[in-house]
Amino acid sequence: MTAAANLSVDQDIIYPDSDGQPMSDNTKQFEWIVTIKGGLDALYKDDPNVFVAGDLLWYPVYGNNKLRVAPDTMVAFGRPKGYRGSYKQWLEDNIAPQVVFEILSPGNTLKEMAKKLEFYEVYSVEEYYLYDLDKNDLRIWNRVEGRLTVVEVTPSWVSPRLGIRFELNSETMQIYRPDGRPFATYVELDRQRETAEQHASDAQQRAETAEKRAEELAAKLRALGIDPDA
Repeated sequence: MTAAANLSVDQDIIYPDSDGQPMSDNTKQFEWIVTIKGGLDALYKDDPNVFVAGDLLWYPVYGNNKLRVAPDTMVAFGRPKGYRGSYKQWLEDNIAPQVVFEILSPGNTLKEMAKKLEFYEVYSVEEYYLYDLDKNDLRIWNRVEGRLTVVEVTPSWVSPRLGIRFELNSETMQIYRPDGRPFATYVELDRQRETAEQHASDAQQRAETAEKRAEELAAKLRALGIDPDA
C-alpha cells in the first residue's frame, strides 16, 4: 500500500477526545489534580513552549486509536501552549510528555495502574509520580539509562525536570515551586490574594494618615511663623 493510501486510511480513523471515564472519583482526588495542574500552569505561564494538561487523552502512535492513556496531569516540554482535544504525538514533533502525574482513587485497580506504568515505560516518560491520597504514599519513577526506575522516596524529593520539591509529612504531601512557594488550592490562593490586598490597603491607610499628620504639623509651624520647608 502506498504512503498516500496509508494516509487516506488513517484519515478515516477517529481519535476520540474522551474515553468516557470521569476525571476523578471523589472531591479530594479532583482537588489534587486541579492543584497540581494549576500549579504547573502558573510555574510555566511565561514559557510558551511548555504544554500542561489535565485528563487529556494521549495517543502515542499514528494510526492506532486504541492505544491511549489520559494522565491526571502531564507536562510536555518543547510543545506550544494552546487548545487540544487530545495529544496526538505525531502532530507534536513526536515529543512524548516528559512528566506525568496520577492521583490514585478507589476506582483504580492494580492491573490498570500496572498497564499505565508499562505505557509510560514504553512511550518515553521521564518522570512518573503516583500519589495515594488515602495512604499518603508517593511513588516516583525516574528514567535512568532508558528505563523507568523506582526512586527510593525520602521525606523530600526534587524533580530533575521540573525543579519542584515534594515533601511528605505524617498527614499529607506538599509540593513547592523552585522559589519555595507552595502549590496551593484555589481557596488558598484566594485567601492569599485577600490577605495581600488587605496588607496593601493597610499600608495605604498608614501612608495617608502619616501624610495628613505631616500636613497638620506643617500648618501649626506656619501659624507660629516657622517655615516647615526651610
